[in-house]
Amino acid sequence: MTQTLRKLVTFDEFITWYPENSQRRYELHDGVIVEMAPPTGEHEQIVGFLVGEIVTEYKRLKLPYFIPKTAFIKPTQSEAAYSPDVLLLNNSNLVNESLWKKESTVSQAASIPLVIEVVSTNWRDDYFTKAGKYEEVGIPEYWIVDYLGLGGRRFIGNPKQPTISLYQLIESEYQVRQFRGNDRIQSPAFPELNLTAEQIFQAGEVA
Repeated sequence: MTQTLRKLVTFDEFITWYPENSQRRYELHDGVIVEMAPPTGEHEQIVGFLVGEIVTEYKRLKLPYFIPKTAFIKPTQSEAAYSPDVLLLNNSNLVNESLWKKESTVSQAASIPLVIEVVSTNWRDDYFTKAGKYEEVGIPEYWIVDYLGLGGRRFIGNPKQPTISLYQLIESEYQVRQFRGNDRIQSPAFPELNLTAEQIFQAGEVA
């Protein structure tokens, strides 16, 4: 029996290789370049809705935050680079990020108040891989917006249903709370955010 080994690449090789102005998105998962599946219209509507709500809230609070169009999170202990659906950055800490100016990449928890992934067919990446890596970085808050109820039953229960899983870092480990239907999202980053799970899910519906 023969086995084909994929060539592993470093983060630096990945950044050098990354095609400019590409319509395709790529991430680096433990040395393996992964092409991200093209998003659906529903996915993009939900991402756009969330960006609008979060921008409104941090502007109201006059926080030094912004959401970049394209940026990477690089865990310091692995050859990986993740490009979340929504990445909230703290402008005040970017001066301490050695990879920011040239490579639009952050590695410090102080730079990343919140990350949101909107689940596509690759739900295992969001629930398994990224939850572990974001915990490793020390990102204080991570949302998984599973608007189609695609995740495994161990994560969203049985029967499966649309669920938002909010991971909060407590004593260096993620604790998860889940929101469905008319549950109001209880965000540590934005305690006054007035937003329900159903409002987020409905953002993906065509009027």
